[in-house]
Amino acid sequence: MTSLSIRTVHDVAGFAAVADYFSDVWNSPRSAPPLLPETLNSLAHAGGAVHAAYDGTRLAGASVAVFGPPASRETYSLLAAADRGLGTDVKQAQREWALEHGARTMRWTFDPLAGRNARFNLVKLGAEATEYLVDFYGPMVDGVNDGDESDRLAVSWDLTAPSPSYDWPSEAADRHTAPTTHTAPDGDPLARRDLDDRYIWCRVPDDVVALRAADPALALRWRRAVREVFTKAFADGFRATGMSRDGWYTLTRPEAAA
Repeated sequence: MTSLSIRTVHDVAGFAAVADYFSDVWNSPRSAPPLLPETLNSLAHAGGAVHAAYDGTRLAGASVAVFGPPASRETYSLLAAADRGLGTDVKQAQREWALEHGARTMRWTFDPLAGRNARFNLVKLGAEATEYLVDFYGPMVDGVNDGDESDRLAVSWDLTAPSPSYDWPSEAADRHTAPTTHTAPDGDPLARRDLDDRYIWCRVPDDVVALRAADPALALRWRRAVREVFTKAFADGFRATGMSRDGWYTLTRPEAAA
């Protein structure tokens, strides 16, 4: 990598470049990006922020954020993507912008089956998933999500909290001895719940994008199996607070994490 620079976008050419970048990430035609250039322009003009990350002169990441309800002191990240290794830089640029404008939290959604994204959001940033949204967007036709149901986890990120540590949580050792409550489509354990009812662990496939491309029906079975675990857990007061390197979520009751 050469020199990384991140800046807010204010010009038509910049909005068009960001729209093209999002099209490439989501494998959609550049004529039909996830967000149109004119939409990006309008969001920025309304007080939101479009950030673009440049590796030298090459666009290597982008994000879009707006403010939440009046007096909420909250921002909402509509879309964010970055080349490998640059995700933290892009999110920190969003964070700095939000804090400068008086926000204290940021929310966004992501696919619960995307384990790498979950680890980035929950472990590296320290956000918490507080809501499970069933088929949130309805049918999606981009090259990444086409043919699947668009379940999403909604996360909340405390922008004022210190950077999280990466120490492996002590409850992870309990996962291996906790009883299995659900079986995954591959026949191995999908979910475990400890006998003290403090933690639930739920596994996701190694690479849902590759699985969806190779076997859409199997990917959908995973979707619905994970949905069953999460919707019941969230109804019981759990939140998703961690993700292991081998693809297991940790879901925790707030009182257990206190």
